Amino acid sequence: MTEPGETTVETIIVQLPGPARADAGQERGRPGLLHMGPGDVADFGRGGPGGRTPAVVLPDPGVSRWAGRLEAADDYWRLSNFSRTAGYVVENLEGAGEYLTVAPGRLGAPVPFEFSRVVLPALNGTADFKVFAPQHAYLDERSAPGGGDQTVNPFALDSTAKYFLVLVALCEPRLREPSDTALPGAGEIAERLRPLDSCRELTRSAVNYHIDYLAFAKLRLAHADEAGDQGGRTGAKRAQLVASALRFGLVREEHLMLLPPRAASRRAGHGASA
Repeated sequence: MTEPGETTVETIIVQLPGPARADAGQERGRPGLLHMGPGDVADFGRGGPGGRTPAVVLPDPGVSRWAGRLEAADDYWRLSNFSRTAGYVVENLEGAGEYLTVAPGRLGAPVPFEFSRVVLPALNGTADFKVFAPQHAYLDERSAPGGGDQTVNPFALDSTAKYFLVLVALCEPRLREPSDTALPGAGEIAERLRPLDSCRELTRSAVNYHIDYLAFAKLRLAHADEAGDQGGRTGAKRAQLVASALRFGLVREEHLMLLPPRAASRRAGHGASA
């Protein structure tokens, strides 16, 4: 696994199931994360006897002790299903109900989604965990002349993803008026995007989730995880995101066309809660 402090860019990040980590001074901690680089593998399941436990523990008694395996590839990941009877579902959390089923005994099934939830049948309904693939490639670097190692895009952003809409809405005031120092909060961003069909159900907590993903997985901001009061840390994180996105040209004026007209946003905000 990729160790803290290493410069290798991870292929996937697994959000571990179970109780959130308790951080000092916070009512709720962030969930545990497993960072995996190309070639890394991680088993998931209930765990074997003698204290042997997989990297991703699913404690439901209906889940096999060694249910399957994740394998990080170059810019995607594979899932192996060790069950002989049950299929596993991989949901696309950015899609409109899109999913794929990994059949019993299937090894190394490639998963193309950037935001995924792996769902297993369990005694108590289902067991699941999330997998993020922040280094999806969008340019065909492999076909570039000269050969050699593939160039890894340091900011692999998908302009069709919901997190990118959140980033554009966050940067909008500075793009329209560079001297504007005010940044929209999560509730304001949710209201701004809600006229879009893909964002009808967008909530304040979902916006914060996308901001965290941008800060930690996409732009990998320095000091984004430093301790401090919730309001101050969130404001500093938003400011860092805007500064980085504008400095490196990740969000530009033409991206404002992705947002709904501002009059439509004001109409959608009447009577709506964030």
